[in-house]
Amino acid sequence: MNPTENQYTIGLDYGTNSVRAIIVSTLDGSEAGSATWNYSHGENGILLARDPNLARQHPADYMEGARQTIVAALEQAKTVEGFSPSLVVGIGVDTTGSTPLPVDKDGVPLAFTPEFEGNLNALAWLWKDHTSVREAEEITSRAKQERPQFLDKCGGTYSSEWYWSKIWHCLHVDEKVFDAAYGWVECADWIPAQLAGETDPATMTVGVCAAGHKAMWNAQWGGFPDEDFLASLDPKLAALRGRLSQNIRSVDEVVGGLSQEWADKTGLTAGITVAVGAFDAHLGGIGAGISEGTLVKTLGTSTCDLMVVPQSKDLADIPGLCGIVPGSILPGYYGLEAGQSAVGDIFNWYVGLGVGTHQELTEAAGNLKAGESGLLALDWNNGNRTVLVDQELTGLMLGQTLYTKPGEIYRALIEATAFGALTIINRLEEYGVPVERVVNCGGIAEKNAVLMQIYADIIGRPLYVSRSSQTCALGAAIAAAVASKQFDSFGEAQAAMTGLKDVVYTPNEAEHATYKRLFALYSQIHDAFGTRKESNLFNVMKDLIHIRREVRA
Repeated sequence: MNPTENQYTIGLDYGTNSVRAIIVSTLDGSEAGSATWNYSHGENGILLARDPNLARQHPADYMEGARQTIVAALEQAKTVEGFSPSLVVGIGVDTTGSTPLPVDKDGVPLAFTPEFEGNLNALAWLWKDHTSVREAEEITSRAKQERPQFLDKCGGTYSSEWYWSKIWHCLHVDEKVFDAAYGWVECADWIPAQLAGETDPATMTVGVCAAGHKAMWNAQWGGFPDEDFLASLDPKLAALRGRLSQNIRSVDEVVGGLSQEWADKTGLTAGITVAVGAFDAHLGGIGAGISEGTLVKTLGTSTCDLMVVPQSKDLADIPGLCGIVPGSILPGYYGLEAGQSAVGDIFNWYVGLGVGTHQELTEAAGNLKAGESGLLALDWNNGNRTVLVDQELTGLMLGQTLYTKPGEIYRALIEATAFGALTIINRLEEYGVPVERVVNCGGIAEKNAVLMQIYADIIGRPLYVSRSSQTCALGAAIAAAVASKQFDSFGEAQAAMTGLKDVVYTPNEAEHATYKRLFALYSQIHDAFGTRKESNLFNVMKDLIHIRREVRA
């Protein structure tokens, strides 16, 4: 079933620094209106502290952002012939994650209460908050001993970026906040609940995306980690489990109808569908047309790599992934998530040193050949998410001389992130998941042709770019279209509402040949610094010099 009348859905996309809304036609995915609102709290929307690992957000920004962007997008859409707010039939929501926030028994964030006003621990703990490294290590160690099956489905290591690590860390550093919280809710679940007025944390609709990939939920072992396991960490975690909602749903389902309160705030019709929320990259995968065999790579401040495998197929547990979850991303499929903790953030850090603009450094990098700089870097400036899952790793640059230039370093940083991307692809294929096509989305894929060509030369296969510049928001809008029964399946919706740009980045065979040699060296230092494998690195600097000499000749 495809829609025959031009109706519209809204995708709300909550990023690290801002929220955007798009209004799209269910006939073809075309945008009728869009708006962006920058979070008002903190530095670029993030509340920081002296601890460089701390990153929080104020949930008030989530609500104000929804109101601001929906109203502005509707005003823009009214200039489209035939559009009316009454034609909007649903709203979908994507957010960062894991970004949990402590709430009271009514679902009200503790940050909204006078007692915890100004307390950073009562805010939403942003995905990039890495304060809970020790807790993640203890969860991993205990699970290896007592519940290895928990780790099998999240790549073998539990991360400090994830749900249980963060709330356990809160218990360690601010027991008053932990004790005051009835529950901890992912913002991907909290925001749709607010829009629908279904705010009771004990029964709130919880997306399988967040629960499965970040909170170790799996129907195979009865849902969230059992109380005995959590009690072995701390009895208060076991008590919290008993208060968590067991209402786990996939993104084709409905949280509820838009409340009258939010209808009045936005000018939309009360009762329209509010779809189950999910993480930004997961709905971005849908917006980029993800299907079996297609790897969708979201290139932004960090990256997220997604694939789906039908649940009817046997699938091995893959070490280093951020989750293998039935029903996530697309219903009826296993959702596979991997990623890199920093990509665009690395380039922004380097530009922030005052060595040049992105445009200047990209131009200089584009004038170089593979291997010409003699440099080799590790892309771990914010730790390693996949395949090592280790936040206590740092960046590295080898091969510098007295003549090294900023453009050469910038290219080496790009190459390092591409080597990291290839490492992920190799891990997937090593465990029987073929990567037949790579579709890229996000700001970097849209704007940086030099980077995309380097990625193609390193990965060694054509790279495609999603047609929409707002794939996460588009994916959220598609979820709303499916949940509101405009389509019978995501496949139908994607066929109607998604597509690819005409540009295709094809590997240069000569560059690829050089990069195969450099990737071997990258793999050598990757394993030497990131694993316990014994490795002699005597050859690395000399090999880099030899490759540089050959290329320059």
